[in-house]
Order: sequence, then structure tokens, then C-alpha cells
Amino acid sequence: GADEDFTSRIQERFSRPWFRVYTNDDLLGVELAGATKNIIAIAAGILDGLAMGDNAKAALLTRGLAEISRLGMELGARAETFAGLAGVGDLVTTCISPMGRNRSFGQAVGEGKTVAEAGEAAGETGAVVEGVATTASVVALARQIGVEMPITQAVHDVLFSGIKPAEAIKSLMSRPLKREA
Repeated sequence: GADEDFTSRIQERFSRPWFRVYTNDDLLGVELAGATKNIIAIAAGILDGLAMGDNAKAALLTRGLAEISRLGMELGARAETFAGLAGVGDLVTTCISPMGRNRSFGQAVGEGKTVAEAGEAAGETGAVVEGVATTASVVALARQIGVEMPITQAVHDVLFSGIKPAEAIKSLMSRPLKREA
């Protein structure tokens, strides 16, 4: 947070030998990373549902991090926030944990459930799948500011346009080839 004295007190209060707290004054970056990682988690779940394997998921997390970082930097967030615990740390956990709501929702979609069925199943457990609404908001924002987010767009196509997950993956994989960096 921006109040360094306050964040230092909170850091000291919550830190334990088994739990280390770090502070970050890039509030925008922390908030964006926390919201956008849910979109990538839905995509990770879809890959799990389609049994695409660990290499596909690793590529998804890497490229997903690149696109959510692009959005953040365009909006004024710092790249190092996305490379830290608020970014890659939270992203990895959210995308691999079998307990993650967004990943589990995506897995149900990847296994063939409709978006409505997957949402109902999540709702029965009291879970809120934040990534669905976030996907719509982020696609609109990315268009408005001119940031390319192909994975987010593919998730949007599956959730809101009725595109089958396999078709969305095929579309992503047939994009023009380019350098990574």
C-alpha cells in the first residue's frame, strides 16, 4: 500500500516463521493481477478438462502472464508486480489448485458442460466464479485501450459466444507466428 508506515505494521503483525508477508505499493498492479489471473485460471481449467497436459498449461500460464502484464503496464502498473507474488505467485496457485473455483469451472467447461451447467455446479457449492464477469470487463477494456489479449479473447469467445473450447484453442494456435519477446 501507499502508506509505508501502516503497511510495515501490517507486515510485522502477520509475518510468522512459516508465513512471510511482503508489501507492494503498486496497488493498481496488485488489483489487476488479482482479477485477471482468474481469466487465465478458467483457461487452465479448460485445458485440464480437455486433458491437454502439463506442457500446454505451462505455455498457457507463460503467455497468459505476458498478456495480463501488457494490460497492466498499459494502464500504469509496474511489470515487477506481475513477476512477483501478486502476479505469477497467485497465477500459478490459481491455475493448478484443484480447489480453485475458476479453474474448476473451466475444467467443467472443458469436459463438455455448458457454461450455464458449469456455473450452476459452482453455485451449488456456494462458489463465486469471478473470472466470468472479469473476462467480459477485461475484453472491453483491452479493446478500448488497444491491448492485444488473445487468450482472454478466446476465453470470452467460449463463455459468451458459444465457441467450443477446442475451436478456441485451434483459433489461438493458428494465429500468425511471431517472436516471444
